[in-house]
Amino acid sequence: MDFSLSEEQVLLRDSVEKYVAEHCGVDRHRQLVNTELAFDPAAWTQFAELGWLAVPFGEQHGGFNGGPLDIMVVAEALGRGMVREPWLHTVVTCGALLQHAGSEAQQGQTIPGIIDGSTQWAFAFAERGSDFDLLNVATHAVADGGAWHLSGKKIAVLNGHCAHRLIVSASTAAGPELFLVDAQADGVSREPFVAVDGSKGAHITFEAAAAELLGESGQGQAVIERAINHAINYAIIAIGGEALGAMQSLLQATVEYTGTRNQFGQPISKFQVLQHRMADMYTKVEETRSLLLNAAIQLAEASDAATGACAALKVKVADAGRYVSQEAVQLHGGIGMTDELSVGHHYKRLLLLSKLYGDETYHLTRFSEATAGAA
Repeated sequence: MDFSLSEEQVLLRDSVEKYVAEHCGVDRHRQLVNTELAFDPAAWTQFAELGWLAVPFGEQHGGFNGGPLDIMVVAEALGRGMVREPWLHTVVTCGALLQHAGSEAQQGQTIPGIIDGSTQWAFAFAERGSDFDLLNVATHAVADGGAWHLSGKKIAVLNGHCAHRLIVSASTAAGPELFLVDAQADGVSREPFVAVDGSKGAHITFEAAAAELLGESGQGQAVIERAINHAINYAIIAIGGEALGAMQSLLQATVEYTGTRNQFGQPISKFQVLQHRMADMYTKVEETRSLLLNAAIQLAEASDAATGACAALKVKVADAGRYVSQEAVQLHGGIGMTDELSVGHHYKRLLLLSKLYGDETYHLTRFSEATAGAA
């Protein structure tokens, strides 16, 4: 297994890291969370010009034909700088669903708009009482003269407050399906909310809203499950990369702070007990890095072990993210809770990422099932 990045991946990483170093940080994040979108549309346009929105898409649609490792390096750099532009939701998650469930015609109609930055997307799957089962849905779709209409309510749709298009899970007479919905269409209403990390989304209600079936009719539940599983695995790689970037930033900030904070006439970094705690933080970061690389490579190689590897990564993101962020806050003391420092903002983002598309317990079960099936 080759753990080294290609020359193109190194250049991609350097491009994102340079942008983040020059333009991003806690001050930018604090300003954006108070805006209507909670991200910068001008920056999103620049992401398109730099080619970051084209990374995971095929060359036939104008993309770079990138894979999980390319997603990983972009996400890690974005995570370091608290970049909240909806790259994860629009490009990675919805992009993967379009590529793995959509017809060629649908891909041709939708993917170019993602690549050029003109279209925002959101995946509407969560419902009250559905837990993390993406196909346990009460939202239903009815065919009427060749047209589909959706009715129901989705909650906590991240990026749903501004998305132009939605991918919605719904039940039909033949089983669960995925649908494309114009977010501005009649019968679609949105109730915006602010997530714990300052990013925004919406609870969305559908009342006989016009919808288009994603892919071919009657594909069957197994086909839909495979498409969603594949998309979630890609999303977990991006989540893992972003979480790794955030944890590295927390570790670096903690080491720097303890080296300048004096107590009893010396920096507190000289105290052995604090050195041990920072060493444990470093260990958690490196464990996450190892599982992220393994999951990205397994997914890139279409290995049978990919789902288990991605589930293991998601469990580690929750565990390591919680440990590193809590230690960072404690070792910073009272100022670790202030809005002016990046520590608290990374803490909140890691908390959100630990729950997105399944928490620690859910993915531990998913890992057990995947490894048992492989055995």
